[in-house]
Amino acid sequence: MSGTAITIAQQKGGSGKTTLTANLAVAFTKLGKRVAIIDTDPQGSLGRWFMARCEALEDPGMEFSTASAWGIEYEVGKMLGDVDLVLVDTPPKADSDLRPALRKAALTLVPVATSHVDLWATEGVLDLARRENTPALMVLNRTRAGTRLGRDIAEEAAKIDAGLAEASLANRVAYAETFGQGRAVMDGPAKSPAALEVAALAEEVLAHLSRQD
Repeated sequence: MSGTAITIAQQKGGSGKTTLTANLAVAFTKLGKRVAIIDTDPQGSLGRWFMARCEALEDPGMEFSTASAWGIEYEVGKMLGDVDLVLVDTPPKADSDLRPALRKAALTLVPVATSHVDLWATEGVLDLARRENTPALMVLNRTRAGTRLGRDIAEEAAKIDAGLAEASLANRVAYAETFGQGRAVMDGPAKSPAALEVAALAEEVLAHLSRQD
C-alpha cells in the first residue's frame, strides 16, 4: 500500500518548520505509523536532528533521507512504497524550486508564528499550493496565549482562503530543548502541555487526510 506525503513549507525563515516536522514525525510514530522524513533544506537542520536522535536512541523510529529540490519527487516516490507517511521539510522560500515538493504532497502544512510578517509570508506558499492543487493547512506556531497579538494573528489567519488547524503549538522552551537533543516533546511525559498539543495536531492532520480519501 502506498503511503502519503506531507510537505511542510513557509516562505519566511524562523517559522518553526523543522521543529514542527520533527515533532509531528515522532507523534505519528506514537500512533503506530511508519514514518520517513526528508530534508530538502541546504541548511540541514532536520538531518542534524536525526543524527543526534540516532546517537541518543537505539532506534530513531523513522527513516531519513535528503534530496535536492528537483530530486524530491523521485525520493518521495521511492519512500512512499515503504512507509505510511513521508514528511518533507523544505527551505524557507516560495518559488519554482518548491513546486516538486508540493506536487507530491497530499497536504501542505504552513506554520505561522505569532507575527504579522509570518502571516504575510504565507501568501506565496499558499499560492503555489493552489497552483499544484495541493490542499494547505496553516498551523499557528509559537503562539502566545492571552496576548492581543496572538488574538490578532489567529483572527487574521482565519480570514485567509486556506485551512487553519484547530490545534496550535505554543511558544515553549521544551521544543528547543528537546530538538537539540535529537528528541521531540512526545519522547517525554505524554501529558505535558507540549506533548498534548502536538498529539492533538497529529490527530487533526490524520483526520484531515482521511477526509480527502
